[in-house]
Amino acid sequence: MGDRSERGPVKRGRRTTISGEAAGTRAERGGAAETRSRQVQEEKRRDSPGRKHKHDNHAITDRLRCHTLQESLLSSDSGYNNYRGILNWCVVMLVLTNARLFLENLIKYGILVDPIQVISLFLKDPYSWPALCLIIVSIVFIMAALYIERRLSVGTISESTGTFLHCINLTVILCFPAATVLTLTSMTPVGGVFALSVYTILFLKLYSYRDVNKWCRETRQAKARTLSRSHSCPSVHRANGNTGNTRVLYPGNLTHRDMFYFLFVPTLCYELNFPRSPRIRKRFLLRRLFEMLFLIQLMVGLIQQWMVPTIQNSMKPFQNMDFSRMVERLLKLAVPNHLIWLIFFYWFFHSCMNFVAELLQFGDREFYRDWWNSETVPYFWSNWNIPVHKWCLRHFYKPMMMRGVNKFAAQVAVFFLSAFFHEYLVSVPLKMFRLWAFLGMMSQIPLAYFVGRFLRGNYGNAAVWMSLIIGQPVAILMYVHDYYVLNSVVASQSDTV
Repeated sequence: MGDRSERGPVKRGRRTTISGEAAGTRAERGGAAETRSRQVQEEKRRDSPGRKHKHDNHAITDRLRCHTLQESLLSSDSGYNNYRGILNWCVVMLVLTNARLFLENLIKYGILVDPIQVISLFLKDPYSWPALCLIIVSIVFIMAALYIERRLSVGTISESTGTFLHCINLTVILCFPAATVLTLTSMTPVGGVFALSVYTILFLKLYSYRDVNKWCRETRQAKARTLSRSHSCPSVHRANGNTGNTRVLYPGNLTHRDMFYFLFVPTLCYELNFPRSPRIRKRFLLRRLFEMLFLIQLMVGLIQQWMVPTIQNSMKPFQNMDFSRMVERLLKLAVPNHLIWLIFFYWFFHSCMNFVAELLQFGDREFYRDWWNSETVPYFWSNWNIPVHKWCLRHFYKPMMMRGVNKFAAQVAVFFLSAFFHEYLVSVPLKMFRLWAFLGMMSQIPLAYFVGRFLRGNYGNAAVWMSLIIGQPVAILMYVHDYYVLNSVVASQSDTV
C-alpha cells in the first residue's frame, strides 16, 4: 500500500508533464502554421492585380522622372564649396605658363645667374665695407638711449630734458646714415638700402623703448601718491633662502641685456616682459634655416635671370614714350616681380622672423595675418606686416586719437609716415629724389576709398590683388628709368670732359 501510494502521484505527475509538453508543442506548431498562412496571404495580396498595377505605375514614374529642384554647383546658393580641383588646375596652369617663360628666357639670354655679381652689389671695393661700418656705429645711439633712460629713472635729469635728448638721438639716427650714404662714393645702392633699413628699424625700436619707459615712470608716479613701498625691480625669496627671478618691473629693465634682447627680437614694440616659448625646437629651427638659405638663392637667381633682362629691355620704350610697348613691358615685368615679392614675403616674415624668434625663445609669432583675403586696402596694410602695424597703432595712431585728432586724419597721417619711410629707403640709396614711392603710398588713400565704397567681397579682393601686381612694377620701372637716365647722363658728361 505504501509503495502504491508513493508511486501513484509520481505516475500521475509524469502523465501531467508529458501531456503539458505535448500541448506546448501543439501550440507552437499552431503558431508557426498561422505565421505561414499570414505570409501566404500577404504574398497573395502583393500579387493581386491592383497591388501589382500600383507597383508598376511607381516604377514607370521613376523611370520617366529624372529632375529635382536644385541649384548649379557654381551658384552661391548651392552651398557647394569644394573647389580643390579648380585650385589644382590653376596651380598646374601657372606652373606650365611660367615654365614656358623660363625656357624662353634661357633660350634668349642663356644662364645669367652669377653669385660673384651679387657680392659686387654690396661691395665696390672688397677692402671697404661702408654699410657694415655704418651698422656698427649704431651702437653709439643704442647706448645713448639706454643711459638717457637710466638718468631719467633716478631723476638726475628732468622729463623735458630727457625728451629733448631722445629727440636729438632719434633725429641723428635718421639723418646720419642718410648723409653718409649720400656722401660716400663707395656705398652701393644695395648696401645703402641694407644700412638704412637697419637704422629705420632701430629708430622705430628706440622710439617704442622711450615711450614705454615714459609710461612706466608715469605709472610709478601715480602709484607713489597712494603707496609708500618701493617699485624697484623685485626679487622673490623662496623658502630655502634662494632668490628667483620673477616678472621685471621698472626700472629693473634698464640693463644692457634687456636692451640688446629687444633689439634682436622680431618686434618693434617694447615690453618689460615679452612672452617666452618654453624651449628651442631644433627641427623647427633647421627647417626655417633651410628655407632661408634656399629662398634667398632662388630670389637672387630669379632677379638676375628674369627681372634684369626685362627691365633693361624696358628702357628704350620709356625713352621713346611708346605707350603700347610700355604697357607690354609693364605686364611682362609684373609676373616675375610679383612672384619674387611673394617669395620675399614668405622668406622674411615666416622663415627669417620665426628663425630669430625660435632662437631667442620669443613667444609672439604673429608676424602676419590673412592679408591674401583682403577685401579692402586698409585690411591689407594692417595685416600683411603685423610688427609695423602694431607700432603704428600703439605709438602713432592711438596717441593722435587721444589728443583729439579725428579718425580719418589719423589714418592719413599713418599713410604719410609710411610713405616717408618708403621714399627714405629708396631715394637715399639711389641718390635721387623722384617721390614715386611716396606718391605710390599716398595713392592708397583714394584707392582705399574707391574699393571700400564701390567694391565688395571677391571684387574688392581682386582690386587689392590688382593693385599689388601692377603697382609695384610701375614704381620699379619709374625708379630704374630715372636712375638709368641720370647715370647715363653723368657718364656721358664725364666722357666729354
